[in-house]
Amino acid sequence: MAKVLVAYFSASGVTGQVAERLASAIGADLFEIRPEVPYTSADLDWRNKRSRSSVEMGDASSRPAIASQVEDMAAYDVVFVGFPIWWYREPSIIDTFIEGYDFAGKTVVPFATSGGSGIGNSGRNLQALAPEAKVEQGERFATNVAAGELAAWAGRWA
Repeated sequence: MAKVLVAYFSASGVTGQVAERLASAIGADLFEIRPEVPYTSADLDWRNKRSRSSVEMGDASSRPAIASQVEDMAAYDVVFVGFPIWWYREPSIIDTFIEGYDFAGKTVVPFATSGGSGIGNSGRNLQALAPEAKVEQGERFATNVAAGELAAWAGRWA
């Protein structure tokens, strides 16, 4: 049986709720991708072009530091990676996470939360960052997605 990790970044707590529900539904380990410097409300103001999130997302090379590391990434076969959609893609901190590990031979499954935007090119972006992994297209979920729906979706890999 595959060893499964649900890793997630959650700026407002919404993605965290979905990640916790997913991990519980499929019996996976859970890891929060926390920024070394937490985001403030002002940092997350997408309407302000000078806010931290706007600056990061405007710079494709931006790699916000992560506060901690997965202890034994080599032990996992499948890694679900959750995040809110920012600017129609994954936040830059997810790129930091993907580049920080060797995903060769692993299956990476992105999942996202958003008020309306789809997951966009996030799967393709992650594949480019982890070329030796099998990165799936992924899915966007509503905040109130049921555990049963998450388990049915994730059952293809977990």
